[in-house]
Amino acid sequence: MKAIDSLLNILVERGGTELKLASDCRPQMFSEDVELPLTIPAMSTARICDLLGDLWTAHEARLRRQESVSLSYRSNGLGTFTITLAQPDESRLEVRLRRDGTEARPYDEAAARHFTRDAVTGAATAAIDESAPLPAALKALLARAVSQGASDIHLSPQRPPIARINGTLQVLEGEAGLDATALLDTGARLERVQAGASVDRAVDLPGIGRVRVNVYASDEGLCAAVRILRREVPPLAELNLPAQIATLVELPHGLVIACGPTGSGKSTTLAALIQHSLRAWPQVLITLEDPIEYLIRPLHPAGLVRQREVGTHVRDFATGLRDALREDPDILLVGEMRDPETIGLALTAAETGHLVFATLHSRTAPSAVERIVDTYPPERQRQIRVQLADSLRAVISQRLVATADGAGRIPAVELLRVTHGVANLIRDGRTAQIVNALQAGGSDGMLVLERSLADLVRSNRIRRETALGAANDAATLSEYLRPTVS
Repeated sequence: MKAIDSLLNILVERGGTELKLASDCRPQMFSEDVELPLTIPAMSTARICDLLGDLWTAHEARLRRQESVSLSYRSNGLGTFTITLAQPDESRLEVRLRRDGTEARPYDEAAARHFTRDAVTGAATAAIDESAPLPAALKALLARAVSQGASDIHLSPQRPPIARINGTLQVLEGEAGLDATALLDTGARLERVQAGASVDRAVDLPGIGRVRVNVYASDEGLCAAVRILRREVPPLAELNLPAQIATLVELPHGLVIACGPTGSGKSTTLAALIQHSLRAWPQVLITLEDPIEYLIRPLHPAGLVRQREVGTHVRDFATGLRDALREDPDILLVGEMRDPETIGLALTAAETGHLVFATLHSRTAPSAVERIVDTYPPERQRQIRVQLADSLRAVISQRLVATADGAGRIPAVELLRVTHGVANLIRDGRTAQIVNALQAGGSDGMLVLERSLADLVRSNRIRRETALGAANDAATLSEYLRPTVS
């Protein structure tokens, strides 16, 4: 499906008659005289030209000779549309897409520039295909899974959907197998999957929320893993995190890493921390995500949020980070530190006065340090240790564990604060001794995972056997659970 057809599909699905686009203005959609809600953000002239594709290149020269150009465009399965192009000056482009048989209305620039909440948060949903419709059967399945508290759904054409509910996999009885092709909105993405790659995208579903999708090919056909998210960032207070975590937003600069296994809530914790920070004073936040998960709002009239999706708005994490260093950020969020170049740029950003939040796949706080160092060849590891010692401020390691009543999950957290002593251990390559620093660092705001688990057991929020299964060291946990002698 062409990009222009995706736009027209939105118009038809929502019962609209006309869609207005103008450079750097919020798009408007109408059904006759009524403006319909639309979360597509303002687009640059270049972005609008990309969406028009051949329609722009074929008529660009003609438009330069006259004030406007009207043409008829037929979209397979959607009908015929009249598209009007106008270019008041070289830097500005105005486009009207109107279903045939409806009356055009003038472009309301004042309304287009009005900042509603959707306009503010819309920068996070810059990929047009996020509003693309899904089949009714798939929407119903997702709604059912959400109602049952699922965090993930696994789709296959050869077996019923399987949902992860409170950490446990369960078959959704009564549902048929579903081919994941419906989650691929363009032929290019389908070709990519058929060529052996996978595709990530995020989709907003009214009444359901926001979902992150990974589509891939397997011996069962086209399959998908769907992560169910809240559209808005949950408040920090709702996440049941230790009080020590909230103090991280007070850091003036440096690198904060969230690590843990897949599905442990790393992205949620960082998004909540950042949203909490943006509430305090105006700041510029730039995020690099693959794909964009939560929609983060500025929460202050002078604050700015720029969420960029890898593969849609920027080629890769490293390119985005290199760009971000020239875009006056106060806070940077890096969805994942995957490679030496991205890690190096994140460290540079932290060293040059920015507060950088990033995720990393690592089980513990000390192992996060080793994972970063081991990414580099031996001849560069000394330099990276020095950079880490100077710029790393904290490492959050967390995992989600089942609550005692089986009704949900709660985070167990390890928090490493990089004190002067910890920085020396990192610089000298004595990473194994960081565990001792963690255990002795309570007065510095540090928290050992086993202590976090023990506190949850003592408060009857999780079972003892659950804590033992999640602990890094069962003996240490047993010590923390040992009754105190009065």
